[in-house]
Amino acid sequence: MTDRGLLAAFVLDGQGGGRPLGWEEVESWASEQGVLWVHLDRTDPFAREWVQNRSGIDPATAETLLESQGNRPRVQRIDSGLLIVLRGPNRAEGEDLDDMPSMHMWVEEKKIVTLRRRRLMAGTEIRQAVEHGRGPTSASNFIVHMAERLNDPLSPIVHDIDDAIDALQEKVLLEYNPSLRRELQSARQAAINFRRHIAPQRDALSRLQAEPIAWLEPLDRAFLREIADHTARYVEDLDAARERAGVAQDELNNQLAERMNRTMYVLTVFAALLLPPSLLTGLFGINVGGMPGVESRWAFAIVVIALPVLAAVQFMVLRRLRWI
Repeated sequence: MTDRGLLAAFVLDGQGGGRPLGWEEVESWASEQGVLWVHLDRTDPFAREWVQNRSGIDPATAETLLESQGNRPRVQRIDSGLLIVLRGPNRAEGEDLDDMPSMHMWVEEKKIVTLRRRRLMAGTEIRQAVEHGRGPTSASNFIVHMAERLNDPLSPIVHDIDDAIDALQEKVLLEYNPSLRRELQSARQAAINFRRHIAPQRDALSRLQAEPIAWLEPLDRAFLREIADHTARYVEDLDAARERAGVAQDELNNQLAERMNRTMYVLTVFAALLLPPSLLTGLFGINVGGMPGVESRWAFAIVVIALPVLAAVQFMVLRRLRWI
């Protein structure tokens, strides 16, 4: 039998290490040997067939584990086992950190089955930890290890979003730059998108540590509570970042509105100053008889001089009235 779809398989020794297995040894495993962990690629037909027919998992639960649409983080207790779906950033080179693939898990006291559709470093890291004797010691401890490795990469991403919005806020306060509008919109959208992934994970982890499962050890519950608290803080930080980005956008809009108002005010003043001279020149421009100064050689010069004098008088009057 080949190891198609089998990413890792171990019998945990309870000390942080484990004995690696192939498909044949997985098939012949018995609970007396220790805790079994099988890590699978859920896109592989052979792995899917094993989960559905030979894993010992209830068919309805197996179908839920394998479904492609059930990627939202959640926790469901089924008899003495836990169906867990958690997300983690895709830390593979060249991948978008906003991409959050899911890890599907079925955890019993003596059996752990994990499935991923796309590459997640969390499974690889736990495999390497087991190989070096620093992995989980039990099914309860395995959940803590997986939750930690899925959640740890969230911190720098949240901090990067937070720092980016802080820098944009500072730029908005220091100078008017219309191009900042697009950057603020992008940063705010990043905070919203990332929060959409993390908020359900916070709820799932909070429920996980409270599940009345006998084999979930008190110390591991405490660790899970701490991870849930960290996730809740990430959500709060993203909410605050989103609000700060909104405030910065409002400030930028206010700056734009202020500049437009100032421009309109200047144009209005000029229009007010030019209105009487325009009326006067309009009157002198009509081609009808009786126009004063038609026969005088000085009439045009007088009108030309009178127009700026009139504008200056208007300016002084408006200034005295404090309209400008």
